[in-house]
Amino acid sequence: MNSDIRILNIEHRLENCIARTPLKFGAVVVDRVCFCRVKATVENRRGKRATGWGGIFLMDFWGWPTKDLSHEDKEAAMQEVTRRYIKTAIGYGHPGHPIDIFMDLEDDLARINLQVCAERNLTPEQPFLGALVCASPVDAALHDAFGNVNGIDSYSGYGKEHMPDLSRYLGAEFRGRYVQDYIRPKYLPSVPVFHLVGGLDKLYESEVDDTDPQDGLPNSLEAWIRRDGMYCLKVKLRGTDLNWDVARTIAVHDIGRAELDKLGRKEMHLTADTNEQCESPQYIIEMLRKIREQRPECYDSILYIEQPTERDLTAHRHDMRELSMLKPVIVDESLTDVPAFDLAMELGWSGVALKTCKGHSADLLFASKARQLGIPYAIQDLTNPSLALFQSVGMAARLYTIMGVEANSRQFFPAATPEKEQRAHPGIYRIQKGEANTSTLRGTGLGYGRATPGDRR
Repeated sequence: MNSDIRILNIEHRLENCIARTPLKFGAVVVDRVCFCRVKATVENRRGKRATGWGGIFLMDFWGWPTKDLSHEDKEAAMQEVTRRYIKTAIGYGHPGHPIDIFMDLEDDLARINLQVCAERNLTPEQPFLGALVCASPVDAALHDAFGNVNGIDSYSGYGKEHMPDLSRYLGAEFRGRYVQDYIRPKYLPSVPVFHLVGGLDKLYESEVDDTDPQDGLPNSLEAWIRRDGMYCLKVKLRGTDLNWDVARTIAVHDIGRAELDKLGRKEMHLTADTNEQCESPQYIIEMLRKIREQRPECYDSILYIEQPTERDLTAHRHDMRELSMLKPVIVDESLTDVPAFDLAMELGWSGVALKTCKGHSADLLFASKARQLGIPYAIQDLTNPSLALFQSVGMAARLYTIMGVEANSRQFFPAATPEKEQRAHPGIYRIQKGEANTSTLRGTGLGYGRATPGDRR
């Protein structure tokens, strides 16, 4: 197809980012992380050239959470995987659609990951999930460049005029079906945003003291809701301390309800995430039952539960059906490819969680499959700032998510979004009435517009 792109060059740079306040999820605490910013130069079959941009946190804390290796060793390995993947992508050689390029390079990515870990004697080796994080900013930059070089909104390039049908990746039942059949034709004008309540976050303004940042941003859940009108709250739980998790969830609900009542807002949603810390789904079943007994309205406000058990679905093959009868349970860290998607459905999971750090291309395939099956899906963001934030919010505005999008870099890494980008997309950087305004996502590519340098034609 004339819109197919050939990769001419890919450049990247790494930026060290310091957290405003530590983010605790699961068994880890994030206080600093590396942001990878990528620029891709491509040419289409018509001979036109353009650039595209992408970015992502190389978040080993999430993609490779083992305590047997240091953060420094894991981060260095992820950086090397990224460099080698970029070199491999440049050598791809022939024109293609960004989704085809990403999927064609999956085996190369797995090989590179194993090579880097072996050369550095890193055990346990990085899971493929972590390798996907390394590849994701390249994938994003290629999708952006694809739209720019063809003079279209990238999401308009996922139909039969620009790509093969989905049967190659999703099976014969998708013959004659395209990503464009499962997404919105235009961006929603606004999307609800989930506020993350980390394991170390202060809930009450009375807890705030001189040790908290004095930068004008809120330091408690109460203050965040008052300022931004957040009505979607995601609670990070321990998964190993039932009483604490029950009390924490109820406290977050009660604070949210009290503050939203003052704002005259009735709608409120909670989600809960233990980041794989539960030994079995029975833990969450018991937690939900206790919450229902102690605070029925809190139970009613819970929208879904996210990935309670370990990411290896084959380790124990937990049956999620009993839990799914209470609340939808969404698979996240386990979702790395289509076979994992199918296994999760077989085991009784309710739906899937998408993250752009798993690949923009993969997310589009998963979203298409989920939509076809009629199962819910959510979009989380890995606390990503800058271009990754705009990409993630933009995707949520073009898909049919269960409820909005998670976007919490404004809490933990606000300074990681450059001022130029803040000015370009003020309604995404600064949330109002609990929602991100997407009116600035326009033009070609992924809609970054004035947030990136260079020719956007």
